[in-house]
Amino acid sequence: MSVSCADAGWDSMISPVGVLKSSSVKYPSNPPYHPPGGCPELAPFAGIDNGNAVYGAVRDLLLLMGFDKERYGTANWNPLGWLVKPGDTVFIKPNMIAHKDTLSEESDHVVTHGSVIRPIIDYVYLALSGRGRILVGDSPQEDSSWRNILKVMGLLEIQEYYLQQHGFSIDLLDLRDVHRKNERGIYSRTTRAKGDPLGSLVVDLGSDSAFAELDGRPTKYYGSYYDSDETNAHHRRGKHEYAIAKSPIAADVFIGIPKLKTHKKCGLTVSLKGLVGINAVKNWLPHYTFGSPATGGDQFSTDSMKSRLENQVVVTFKNFLKKEGSLVNHFARSTKGLGYWLFGETDTVVRSGNWHGNDTVWRMALDLNRILLYANEDGSMRRQGPPKKYFSVVDGIIGMEGDGPVAGTPKEVGVLLAGTNAVAVDALCAKLIGFDYTKLPIIARAFGPHAFPLTENSYDEITAVSNHPSWNMPLVEWQLSDVYQFRPHFGWEGIIELHTPLHAGIK
Repeated sequence: MSVSCADAGWDSMISPVGVLKSSSVKYPSNPPYHPPGGCPELAPFAGIDNGNAVYGAVRDLLLLMGFDKERYGTANWNPLGWLVKPGDTVFIKPNMIAHKDTLSEESDHVVTHGSVIRPIIDYVYLALSGRGRILVGDSPQEDSSWRNILKVMGLLEIQEYYLQQHGFSIDLLDLRDVHRKNERGIYSRTTRAKGDPLGSLVVDLGSDSAFAELDGRPTKYYGSYYDSDETNAHHRRGKHEYAIAKSPIAADVFIGIPKLKTHKKCGLTVSLKGLVGINAVKNWLPHYTFGSPATGGDQFSTDSMKSRLENQVVVTFKNFLKKEGSLVNHFARSTKGLGYWLFGETDTVVRSGNWHGNDTVWRMALDLNRILLYANEDGSMRRQGPPKKYFSVVDGIIGMEGDGPVAGTPKEVGVLLAGTNAVAVDALCAKLIGFDYTKLPIIARAFGPHAFPLTENSYDEITAVSNHPSWNMPLVEWQLSDVYQFRPHFGWEGIIELHTPLHAGIK
């Protein structure tokens, strides 16, 4: 595919978002996903795969955004040279949540595909000129298999290729501090994991946290594990702490390569929500607040005798599960079905904050984004100076709709997006899939002044550069007849969709 260049004047907070449409592109199946022939700048890389159209699409996206366009077509083209300098340490964070869908063996709609990651690694390597480091890592679901994730993504083959052909070591980092065994939906055993080789740091955002405006209310948060006391020990009046893996913070450059997916707790997960993956201790992350809106919570959508009874049962049950052990887990697995019979299945009943009223997860996600951009290696926050150098490339070749982020339905879209600002990228992603950003707090609340700003522009100032004429314009000028119609998680249906005629949209 051939596309024209676009001029770009770059500022990390206000630059355009690139959107490349190529509906015919399919993921290749042969890692390490070598580039196609005919690319002069890629001559140093052994191996050619002329069937790898994804590599060519990523290359075209970088050209579309105007990166080093004067030298395009020559051996000296360096499209990421504006971002990466020789000697830098570059942390690349794909979506590595799990090796397969919860309900099937499929992975293409769950994790970032390795064929999207490979060209980014190659162009980072070229920009480093042989001096520097490339780290690829994430903090997957606590019950996910790291080895299986690396296998389905082809990252082991990419790592081996670089070591054998270039003598260059790419570090693959599992940032989790623990691994939990999941038996029929019950965490049955917790084991310590190696985590980040640099260790972790604690960042207390205090009054700068998005949770600070809730201080003083009788809130109790639930994290990622049964021990809610641990979660609340780090989030209470005047204190909002996060345990962050140090490698992403210490890196000179951060490149996110998220997947385009819906999410049951925040509506949409792309760049902003993806930063859950820089955590060392996930149970410090509030996922929902116990109760219903009537009692200051967002665990349930309504306050009823049934929801209050369920809450009491859940709290008691999870306090029991903290003890782990074979007898505890056998009892839990035996009685879980009874709980669903009494209170309803999770795929039909709103619980655990899986709905549009979740007022917790977006706060946690925006806090993490501020930490990535402004935290120092000692855990302090920079109040002066520029934010961390950041770039996001979104894998939207196959996205996910419905019960995201791990149990949804594949959605073939055929797009790649990129930008230097997570808020702008995610706002454009929301419009692209037919969602109203004003109904998505994770995006809407990211705008505006803050001691640690995530963007300096307004929604109305976001613009796109695209090979698709209907998208090559300011975002507010996009027509609803030319955006996709993703199905949200059922807890968000009827709330976040843009109002389009039934005959409109890309089905």
